[in-house]
Amino acid sequence: MEEQFILRVPPSVAERIERLMNESAAASSSNPDDTSLDLSFSEDGRNGTFMIGNESFPASLLDLPAVVESYKTYDDSVLIKTADIGQMIMVREENDPVPEGVEYKHGLTPPMRDARRRRFRREPDLSAELVNQVEKHLINIMHGVSVNQNASVIGGAEGGDRKKPPVARAPKQPDVQEPTANGEEPERSDSEESN
Repeated sequence: MEEQFILRVPPSVAERIERLMNESAAASSSNPDDTSLDLSFSEDGRNGTFMIGNESFPASLLDLPAVVESYKTYDDSVLIKTADIGQMIMVREENDPVPEGVEYKHGLTPPMRDARRRRFRREPDLSAELVNQVEKHLINIMHGVSVNQNASVIGGAEGGDRKKPPVARAPKQPDVQEPTANGEEPERSDSEESN
């Protein structure tokens, strides 16, 4: 598979990039300073500079909240998966705010707006005391020491669900067809006749 990323730029920069890509090679060779594109990152690998011609714009490498698949086609009917994209380079104007954190909280499309908060499970709120208590109980069980049955385990203080002892059930008897009331054998299905 190929390595790909998403390049998100402001509308003014997008117009210039589109113009550069649509121009022919002969016309673009006349002024190489206006046609140059450059992207460089600082030592942290997350912040950098995007240059188009002589103008520079701040850029940030952000993780997307979900993996995006990209496809290409040769005949407009068969799609071939080319990459899983998990990062985006966001180019912004000088006066735009710097995105906080390394993960972009929105997806690429409007339905994925604020995707991390709306669509994904939150991490459970566990206190360190509860984790230590459960860890001690597990270590005791592994060493063969019985644990007090009345100890409160997760949710025990709030009247959490306690397991009831299993109910003894009669052993299941094999499927045997009983004769009908008039003493005849029951009708057999097609699958039983083949045996």
